[in-house]
Amino acid sequence: MLLKDIFRDTIDLTEERWSHITREHPEVGIYKERIESVLLSPDYVKKSFRDTEVLLYYKFYDDIFNGKYFLVTVRKGLRSFILTCYITDIIKKGETIWEKK
Repeated sequence: MLLKDIFRDTIDLTEERWSHITREHPEVGIYKERIESVLLSPDYVKKSFRDTEVLLYYKFYDDIFNGKYFLVTVRKGLRSFILTCYITDIIKKGETIWEKK
């Protein structure tokens, strides 16, 4: 599945990655349709502290576990793709490269 992000880049969500995501984070399964919204209109985009090729896209949802962030992690490159996504209430440290105003 090819998606777009806020920077107009094409991001791939492969079947292999989706299988990994739902196996490791089964609570995300019902929110698959929100992934593109997180990529297109995030609240924050941060550069990963551990891997500068990875961006972290955060979007807050009131209706996910009484208010949590949906995090989508993307490896950027010639072929950009989603590594994982999960629900969190913590925004990781690292350089903020985009913030919703």
